[in-house]
Amino acid sequence: MASKTQNATQLDSLELAKAPLMAQSGKTHRPQWTKALTWASIGSTLGTAVPAGYCTGVVNSPAVHMRAWCNETLINRYDLHLTDSGMELIWSAIVSIFLVGGAAGSLTGASIANRFGRRSSFYICGMLMSGGAACFFFCRLLGSVELLILGRLLVGLAAGLTTTFLAMYHSEMAALEQRGALAPLCGMGLTVGVVLAQIFSLQTVFGGADRWHIALSFYAVFVIISFAPYRCYPDSPKWLYIVKGKQEEAKAQLEILRGYSADTEELKTELANMEEEATAKSSTSGFSEVLRNPRLRLPLVLVCAYPGGQQLSGINAIFYYSVSIFLKAGLSQRAAEWVNLGAGSVNLAGALFGPLLMARINRRPLMLFSSFFSMVFLFLFAMMLYYIESYRWFAMGCVACIFLYIFVFQLGLGPIPFFIGSELFEVAPRPVAMALGSVSSWSCNFIIGMTFPSLQNAWGALVFLPCSFVCLLIFCLTKRYLPETRGRDSSAVAPLMADGFKSKVH
Repeated sequence: MASKTQNATQLDSLELAKAPLMAQSGKTHRPQWTKALTWASIGSTLGTAVPAGYCTGVVNSPAVHMRAWCNETLINRYDLHLTDSGMELIWSAIVSIFLVGGAAGSLTGASIANRFGRRSSFYICGMLMSGGAACFFFCRLLGSVELLILGRLLVGLAAGLTTTFLAMYHSEMAALEQRGALAPLCGMGLTVGVVLAQIFSLQTVFGGADRWHIALSFYAVFVIISFAPYRCYPDSPKWLYIVKGKQEEAKAQLEILRGYSADTEELKTELANMEEEATAKSSTSGFSEVLRNPRLRLPLVLVCAYPGGQQLSGINAIFYYSVSIFLKAGLSQRAAEWVNLGAGSVNLAGALFGPLLMARINRRPLMLFSSFFSMVFLFLFAMMLYYIESYRWFAMGCVACIFLYIFVFQLGLGPIPFFIGSELFEVAPRPVAMALGSVSSWSCNFIIGMTFPSLQNAWGALVFLPCSFVCLLIFCLTKRYLPETRGRDSSAVAPLMADGFKSKVH
């Protein structure tokens, strides 16, 4: 009881302290979308999230040619004649090493983001992506399967670091009113990257037997374009002020990001809020401190459950094996490929719609709507696919459920898990929380990729029922424990969850 009273008192004092500043800012103009903020947001997304998504989907189409090349290379270089099971093991290593790298990059992402800064994390991602592209381009020319595996590991490390730091970077650069528009950019960039990979890895583009290495390394174009003006990108003012204690540098970055003149009321307001957070921040910035802090237990559960639940909700299973699913629904090979392209287009359209949606609608209703109807459409899809021979229209019903599921998924389950940690946690524990959420995402992605084919063979269409149940769990978790974060600073959100699972967040 005393803890609740203390938390309420802290929250009231926090709001009272901000009241004069809010009153002052109410008389001034809204934050500007300056060139520095716009180009840093676009450039960081284009240079990290898009290549990460690209590397996720690029190996699917040219897989048959890559496997044949691996087999031929191993015979020519090492006189190693592999059985089908041996070749399957090599191919599994090539595919899954990307996910292992993603988990490893997530674990190191917290220390990198805190020690070197958000902008430097962007630079490190670029170096890893460039190294991976070089490995992909030269592996076929040099006849080296080892280079191919190394390249997949490097881009996996970069992808894991990206999902850890990018949402933080965008959140800490943006003013509170602008955060909703920038928050979905990481998820949107990943989706755009997957679609671009599907296009450039087509057999008629770069996915042929003699050009697949070009398809794998083509994302380097986006890296070069986005990293050319790297020196012009600003760093996170919050990281400079709160973590490093560099107030003057933080002030200079704010002036660039907001277009403020020196000593304006808006600038004073933001600096005062940073000083308040720096004064009140705890020392919980390491993994052990964050994990042991009871005040952070509930937000940690949320920040790990959402990315993990996103992967286990069935979206990756559908895109990994969508063509085979549509074939089982009774479609021809050609029709299944066209429907798969349509599903990818719906996914991309939903992702592009995300920034507009997040800027105007609260997080809780979006997550509740998205998780509930994802559960419904996955359940209907599983039932229709299981009884597909009973009624002829069930085949089209399966296709409709897939499209509707993808659409409602992108309303909440798709974008929100990528950035919710940056809105639930204050600056000090934020990198660790984002890293743990990213590890949860990559681990569950690995589980889906490795177990779904076996479960599908054992359970058939009913394999999607557990995915539907995961969506139900996310709905219940959101309904009971997720506070509304839109338009609220993390310092005002954190006290709402300080009592753990006894917290009343709304």
